[in-house]
Amino acid sequence: MILETERLILRPWEGSDAADLFEFAKDPAVGNSAGWNPHKSVDESLEIIRTVLGEPETYAVVLKENMKAVGSVGLMIGGKSSLDISENEAEIGYWIGVPFWGRGLIPEAVRELVRYGFEDLGLVRIWCGYFDGNEKSKRVQEKCGFKYHHTNKDVLWEITGEVLTEHVTFLDNPNRRNL
Repeated sequence: MILETERLILRPWEGSDAADLFEFAKDPAVGNSAGWNPHKSVDESLEIIRTVLGEPETYAVVLKENMKAVGSVGLMIGGKSSLDISENEAEIGYWIGVPFWGRGLIPEAVRELVRYGFEDLGLVRIWCGYFDGNEKSKRVQEKCGFKYHHTNKDVLWEITGEVLTEHVTFLDNPNRRNL
């Protein structure tokens, strides 16, 4: 599946994106705030494309202006989520390289993936989360209409081995009737 916005193409990650991925994923400001360790090499980035970013409904955020992959956005549906959610719900995750912070690109990508999730996949609710102190991610969720649901304190985040506080937000499908 390929999705398009005014400035972006959202498409599956490819092995040829490994150098672009490494360029941005090696920065601790990106990985640490998103809950993963900075990448150490292009080979590691390629392996992450194969094992993590190659999952269904995970997309490279590609700038139309130069066709460069500068971030990622994805839906983890049902059991693929780190949250305890049903199969007609998903968790959305995202990140973007530091040089592109503050340009509204991730809210643009998130809005399109939310639209796709609700309209095309028929999801009833999309969840999202951010770690304490990640004000940029919190702001993306606010801009996209997500509402606060709950906070998970002292969560052992296995990817990094850190104990973190996670704030969880949600967005209901506006086209779904409440019966």
